[in-house]
Amino acid sequence: MATLTAQPGPLTGFTVGVTAARRREELVALLTRRGAQVVEAPVLRILPLADDLALREATDRCLAAPLDYVVATTGVGWRGWMSAAEGWGRGAALAEACRGAVVLSRGPKATGAVRASGLGEGYSPDTEATDELLTWLLARPLAGHRIAVQEHGIRLDAFAAALRERGAEVISVPVYRWAPPEDPGAVRKLLDQTVRRQVHALTFTSAPAITALLATAENEGLYEPLLDALRADVLPVCVGTLCARPLVDLGLPAVFPERGRLGSLVRLLADTLPTLGRRELSLSGRVLTLQGNAALVDGESRLLSPRGAAVLRALAEQPGRVLSRAELLRAAWPDATADEHAVEAAVGRLRAALGPHATLIRTVPKRGYRLAAG
Repeated sequence: MATLTAQPGPLTGFTVGVTAARRREELVALLTRRGAQVVEAPVLRILPLADDLALREATDRCLAAPLDYVVATTGVGWRGWMSAAEGWGRGAALAEACRGAVVLSRGPKATGAVRASGLGEGYSPDTEATDELLTWLLARPLAGHRIAVQEHGIRLDAFAAALRERGAEVISVPVYRWAPPEDPGAVRKLLDQTVRRQVHALTFTSAPAITALLATAENEGLYEPLLDALRADVLPVCVGTLCARPLVDLGLPAVFPERGRLGSLVRLLADTLPTLGRRELSLSGRVLTLQGNAALVDGESRLLSPRGAAVLRALAEQPGRVLSRAELLRAAWPDATADEHAVEAAVGRLRAALGPHATLIRTVPKRGYRLAAG
């Protein structure tokens, strides 16, 4: 393992899984800038429907008579709808139809897209909850009113049904839909790394992504192992409350920032991960900090393998005490079949990774290994 030449960041030593398809490059850049190693595995992909017959028919219905309400649920979906209409030569007509209606926007991203299209929102809830939009609408007389609902990758059948029960005419606008990932193998690999605790956190930017990952885990026979990992050892970090809902419903400890932004997600991750399992020791006049799969010795960082980090962490739990090969085997290989020769090989690789600091690990003949405490 090579020494990091850059200044260690708050996520140095941590491996983070990225499940997003849209804006993936931006999220990866934000994470790597803070020192993280990233595993990319988009669990879904977005299929735009600019040429889809259903989208064009829904738009024509919107223009057939005045609209009373228009619901914008996502920024990308709203922009996609306006762009598609522009391509058909109906952009001005659609904008005028929306201008004559009350526009409801779900959260800041949808609000920003609405304003960027030259319109203003009549109502936007404090949260990004679709339920709040529905509550606001149901508090008004809806019989005979026409409502356009821009969907966001999944159908909003229950939302539309509740409005129709009040006598409204509802036009569902399917701007894009979620589709299976382009690389299912990458998703399966991420699942395997997660259940083996080889990643320290998983990031999610949409609730459908969580649902898709859980479904893949179930198909692979890894559903319960995935839940076990997310309960204790792998931190699930979501972009917002709505995104986190599938995890919260399962009783999993998802964390999310107050503002639903990628930057906020990464800052929360950078603030949270280093507090989990970080250990700092003063050894033989040197300061050793264990952070994820990195060892920071007097500010110089050395990346370790997950196994090497597990061995070093076990030794650091009891600095100066000799741990037998059997004890290290149980600590670093809890679920794998290995013998004590694997411990010797792992210690050798760990010393090589530590370079000039290899002397921190002492061999005690016929007994085992210890971390130099003085």
